[in-house]
Amino acid sequence: MKTQNNNSSSNIRRGILDGFSFAFLVIVLLFVIFNPNEAQQLNLKMNASIFFAAYIVGAIMSYFLNARGIKTLGEYLFEPSYKKALETKPMFKSFWGWHLVGLLVLLFVVGLFKTKFSIVELLNEDGFNGAKRLFAGIASPNWQILPQAVLNIIETIFMAFMATVLAIPFAFFLSFASARNIMNGKYTFWVYLALRTVFNVTRSIEALLWAIIFSVWVGIGPFAGMLALMIHSIASLSKQYSEMVETVSEGPIEGVQSCGANKLQTIWFAIVPQVVLPYISFTVYRWDINVRMATIIGLVGGGGIGTMLIQYQGQAMWSEVGTIIVVIAAVVWIMDQASAYIREALK
Repeated sequence: MKTQNNNSSSNIRRGILDGFSFAFLVIVLLFVIFNPNEAQQLNLKMNASIFFAAYIVGAIMSYFLNARGIKTLGEYLFEPSYKKALETKPMFKSFWGWHLVGLLVLLFVVGLFKTKFSIVELLNEDGFNGAKRLFAGIASPNWQILPQAVLNIIETIFMAFMATVLAIPFAFFLSFASARNIMNGKYTFWVYLALRTVFNVTRSIEALLWAIIFSVWVGIGPFAGMLALMIHSIASLSKQYSEMVETVSEGPIEGVQSCGANKLQTIWFAIVPQVVLPYISFTVYRWDINVRMATIIGLVGGGGIGTMLIQYQGQAMWSEVGTIIVVIAAVVWIMDQASAYIREALK
């Protein structure tokens, strides 16, 4: 029964990946052939219909190709492990290998086009001279503002610290409610699905936007920045924690349950001991991330050294900007080294 479920799940994932890759290819080819104008590109209904139709065709093609023993990229990535052990063909002698190479090349070409990549613009003399003047200003810091920059970076560090600390209890409890191996009941599965959706939506809204929201809500300053980082940290840590819960060993769980433990006792005595060290490691790393993010959210009124940076940058005072960059770089380097040593000690 479990094998059938695994096969069904892998077939669905295979169809999704292969369908999307084929639909992407079709859209690119249509774009190259017909060169649609802006009005046609903005016709979302028509374009979505074309993409969905191509996606269905791609999923059907994936089914028939794999049924004939021609392994697609989706089949290679998502096939059950017992099938992967039978793989003997080298990558470039298989269909899935050329499928992967073709997809990566197509993505790269489209990326060049969409980002308007240009060596000519990069080597333009006027632009290069302007960049040299800017870097010359940054490379000659104005150390008179160093005390103010130090005070602001301390504020930034504590914004990140408070956001991380306040996020931990929320993320800890939510992680178990959003772990599939725990919320696998008829009704609890929907709780798991709802929480995962909320986390994905929350994480998709960058901390910069959360800082704007809270700047309007509680006013411009470090409190708004801290709240923005806290919301983002809760969603990110909850997802990371829950993924650790989903990978725990089943042995301790079965042992505790055989003694008559209920759900809460099983979590506390069989799961928590397995995840506590990874939880701490993830939390330290999250603080490191929050310090980096805190320097950015200050650009929209989130407080800390980012606010100071945007003030001097807006006035083109590049020597002052250089001082702030030196302070930020030093603190980020120290935090990176410290967090690396702490995570290594927790292994």
